[in-house]
Amino acid sequence: MVRVKICGITNLADAWHAVASGADALGFVFYPDSPRYVEPALVRQIIAELPPLITCVGLFVNEQPARITEIAAQCGLDVVQLHGDETPEQCNLPPYRVIKAVRVAQQADAAALPEFPVAALLLDALVPGQFGGTGQVCDWQFAAQVSALRPTILAGGLSPDNVAAAINAVKPYAVDVSSGVEKTPGQKDPRKVSEFIRIAKEAV
Repeated sequence: MVRVKICGITNLADAWHAVASGADALGFVFYPDSPRYVEPALVRQIIAELPPLITCVGLFVNEQPARITEIAAQCGLDVVQLHGDETPEQCNLPPYRVIKAVRVAQQADAAALPEFPVAALLLDALVPGQFGGTGQVCDWQFAAQVSALRPTILAGGLSPDNVAAAINAVKPYAVDVSSGVEKTPGQKDPRKVSEFIRIAKEAV
């Protein structure tokens, strides 16, 4: 069964609803320029209130490694997601597992993808000057090529309307959604969250 990550969580109510709806992972954005940015102190409070066995992921953009591990330890994160211009060498952040986000141009070449030493790749659409949460659809053909080679999390423009088709086309390890289940940036739509998770889990 495909796993589901609900990203851009900014409050406890949205976190609890996502978990109750069947989310496997929650994402918290530590990029100050994002409308979904949350302070580490608040994330620590949210995570402390969650039930066990939910993976908590921290999203960082071009942040210093020492600051990343400091925030991860402070908040109780399980996984670090690097969503900036990090090199393969910058993806080693023990003791944390790392997801490396790759922003994909249309008709990209899977063979040219750098060999990042990470637990999974997250594929998102390339929008110049933006680091995710754009609502633009990723190149599913390219994503399918990558998914056949290593654990892949599909992101970029997913919603309850297209997630089943995306899963059938790409066969990813997991799907990741943020703007596709929101009322406004940082505020989730409970109905869309529930529908997205239900459809994704049934798509297999």
